[in-house]
Amino acid sequence: MQRALWGGLLVSCVCALAGTWVVVRGMAFLGDAMAHGMLPGVAVASLLGGNLLVGAACSAAAMALGVTALQRNSRFTADTGIGLMFVGMLAAGVIIVSRSQSFAVDVTGFLFGDVLAIRDRDLGYLVAALAIAMVITVLGHRAFVALAFEPRKAHTLGLRPRWAQAALLGLLTVAIVASFHVAGTLLVFGLLIAPPAAATYWADRIPVIMVLAAAFGAVATVLGLLVSWHAGTAAGATIVAVAVGLFFASAFAAWARTRIRPPRANTVALLGVLIAAVPLVGCGSDTADSEAPVETPHGYVAGAEETDAPQTRLVVADTAGAMRVVDLIDGAVTEVDPVSGITSLRGDDRFAYAETGAATRIVDGGTWTVDHGDHVHYYRAAIREVGALERGGVRAVHSDPVVTGVVTESGTTLLDRAELDEGRITERDVLADALAVPYAEHLVVIAKDSGRVEVRTREGAVVSSPPESCRAPSGSAVTRRGFVVGCADGAVLVRGSEGRFESAKIGYPQQVSAPERASEFAHRPGSTTLVARAGERGIWVLDVRTRSWRLIETGPTVAVNTAGEGSVLLALTRDGVLHSYDSATGDQTGQVPLLGPIPNNGPLPVIQIDTDRAYINDGGARVVHEIDYRDNLRRARTFDLDIAPAHMVETGR
Repeated sequence: MQRALWGGLLVSCVCALAGTWVVVRGMAFLGDAMAHGMLPGVAVASLLGGNLLVGAACSAAAMALGVTALQRNSRFTADTGIGLMFVGMLAAGVIIVSRSQSFAVDVTGFLFGDVLAIRDRDLGYLVAALAIAMVITVLGHRAFVALAFEPRKAHTLGLRPRWAQAALLGLLTVAIVASFHVAGTLLVFGLLIAPPAAATYWADRIPVIMVLAAAFGAVATVLGLLVSWHAGTAAGATIVAVAVGLFFASAFAAWARTRIRPPRANTVALLGVLIAAVPLVGCGSDTADSEAPVETPHGYVAGAEETDAPQTRLVVADTAGAMRVVDLIDGAVTEVDPVSGITSLRGDDRFAYAETGAATRIVDGGTWTVDHGDHVHYYRAAIREVGALERGGVRAVHSDPVVTGVVTESGTTLLDRAELDEGRITERDVLADALAVPYAEHLVVIAKDSGRVEVRTREGAVVSSPPESCRAPSGSAVTRRGFVVGCADGAVLVRGSEGRFESAKIGYPQQVSAPERASEFAHRPGSTTLVARAGERGIWVLDVRTRSWRLIETGPTVAVNTAGEGSVLLALTRDGVLHSYDSATGDQTGQVPLLGPIPNNGPLPVIQIDTDRAYINDGGARVVHEIDYRDNLRRARTFDLDIAPAHMVETGR
């Protein structure tokens, strides 16, 4: 019993480290498959009289390598490869077992665990496994975070996502191999996901989730062994049952918590207040105690609801002024009050800015994402009209938590972001004849006449004057590697933080005429790969990471976009055909007829893109097409509308 206790505690710690990533990344099916994939190795080791842990490790490693190899095949999704390896390894194990006449007891222990049979040598293995798991977790934490929340972010940050994925599979293998002796392959899955899943109800930072998961696992071990001793039940199964019970108890407590206080109240702060209040019970006071301060989650505004996944929406409008908001989660369409004469529609991933000549109407799409590097917050709120900005000619909109810069033909209007979040338009400043973009808690300002580039504080004080100039600034983008603005001779990159900034000129690889310059960039938010139409010649691809241009000579296009490094580039041609290209080589990888012939007059279709899908508006057919660009441009869904969506932006990405 003592060895079972220590073994269960060690396994709880190992599973907490690996299981947290299983829960965060949605790798439950992979974890279950790898747990069953150990059967051939264990069966062979048992028949040969070898060490079961070594056999399990070899089999799990083979399973991980097979899954990794199959996932690189773009013909089918990742879960198909996992399923193939799952059934293949399980079948091989059953065939091996069927050839032995004295293997029934061993298989029972393998499938359901035998925690009471743990020996001193097994405890040594568990200690070694915990040490290995801790090393992998600490060294790979940054890469694992980037891989979990946005796989292409790992590319952007230079974190080698393939190596990170291999290390994560190695961590999962260590946890499963170390744990199967306690709970067996059929039950180890419970220890792997139940404690971390329970911990997510009480914390939102990965290290804290790991600590809480280890604590939940330890409690499940102690209570499970006690119940098993007194009730005469199977020890391993009882431990797992208690772990699952703790998850449902946490889920119920979280549900009850939302009923007795606002959802945004911080759990840890609330528990701290309750604990601090215990010694004061009975010490009455004539005055009411003041409320403890409540921590507001990053990016939260009054009336919003925090969710566990992006809540993307499309804001569409026709040329007559009718507007609709399409919820991409459930397909619901919300009507917005019409406004006459919409000529263009821009967005900053929460608000839509509809230009109507001399004014710009602002509509709150009601969904937004707040990225803090190691964690992300997703919010949704009611769709509403904010008001009108008495300026037209909007060319781009860039926002940060403090300022929204609305770039127009005549200059840039800076709006107070906090006021905008509350539904009010408040101008902080107007910079005439200048392009100004909020970046790294500062403003990057480019004078349109001289091309002079300056980095200023919010109050307007100049903190840096890069030597590079940008003649005829046109087109801008904020990426994870800096702010980019298109110029007559290429682009200027400005990057830095905390008052220290540097700049670099990224010149065109050849002489470029004015009509062929990159005048407007398209990209997935945060991506370091930007694309722009190159006049009648094709598409410009600007890789901010390598600071280089590539011209893909596709011929004239009407809309382009890309999901970033390692992904495809999408281009729509005048005949309504959607093409995909390899952004690194320029080779065409696919095409599909999507729209009818696009007329020369009137607004052009756009391609909005996020991490999973691309969206293309078809004004003639009154629909929006959802394209799975990872699956040979498959049309996943079509949203039918009662208006012609001539203009479109996406929010909540």
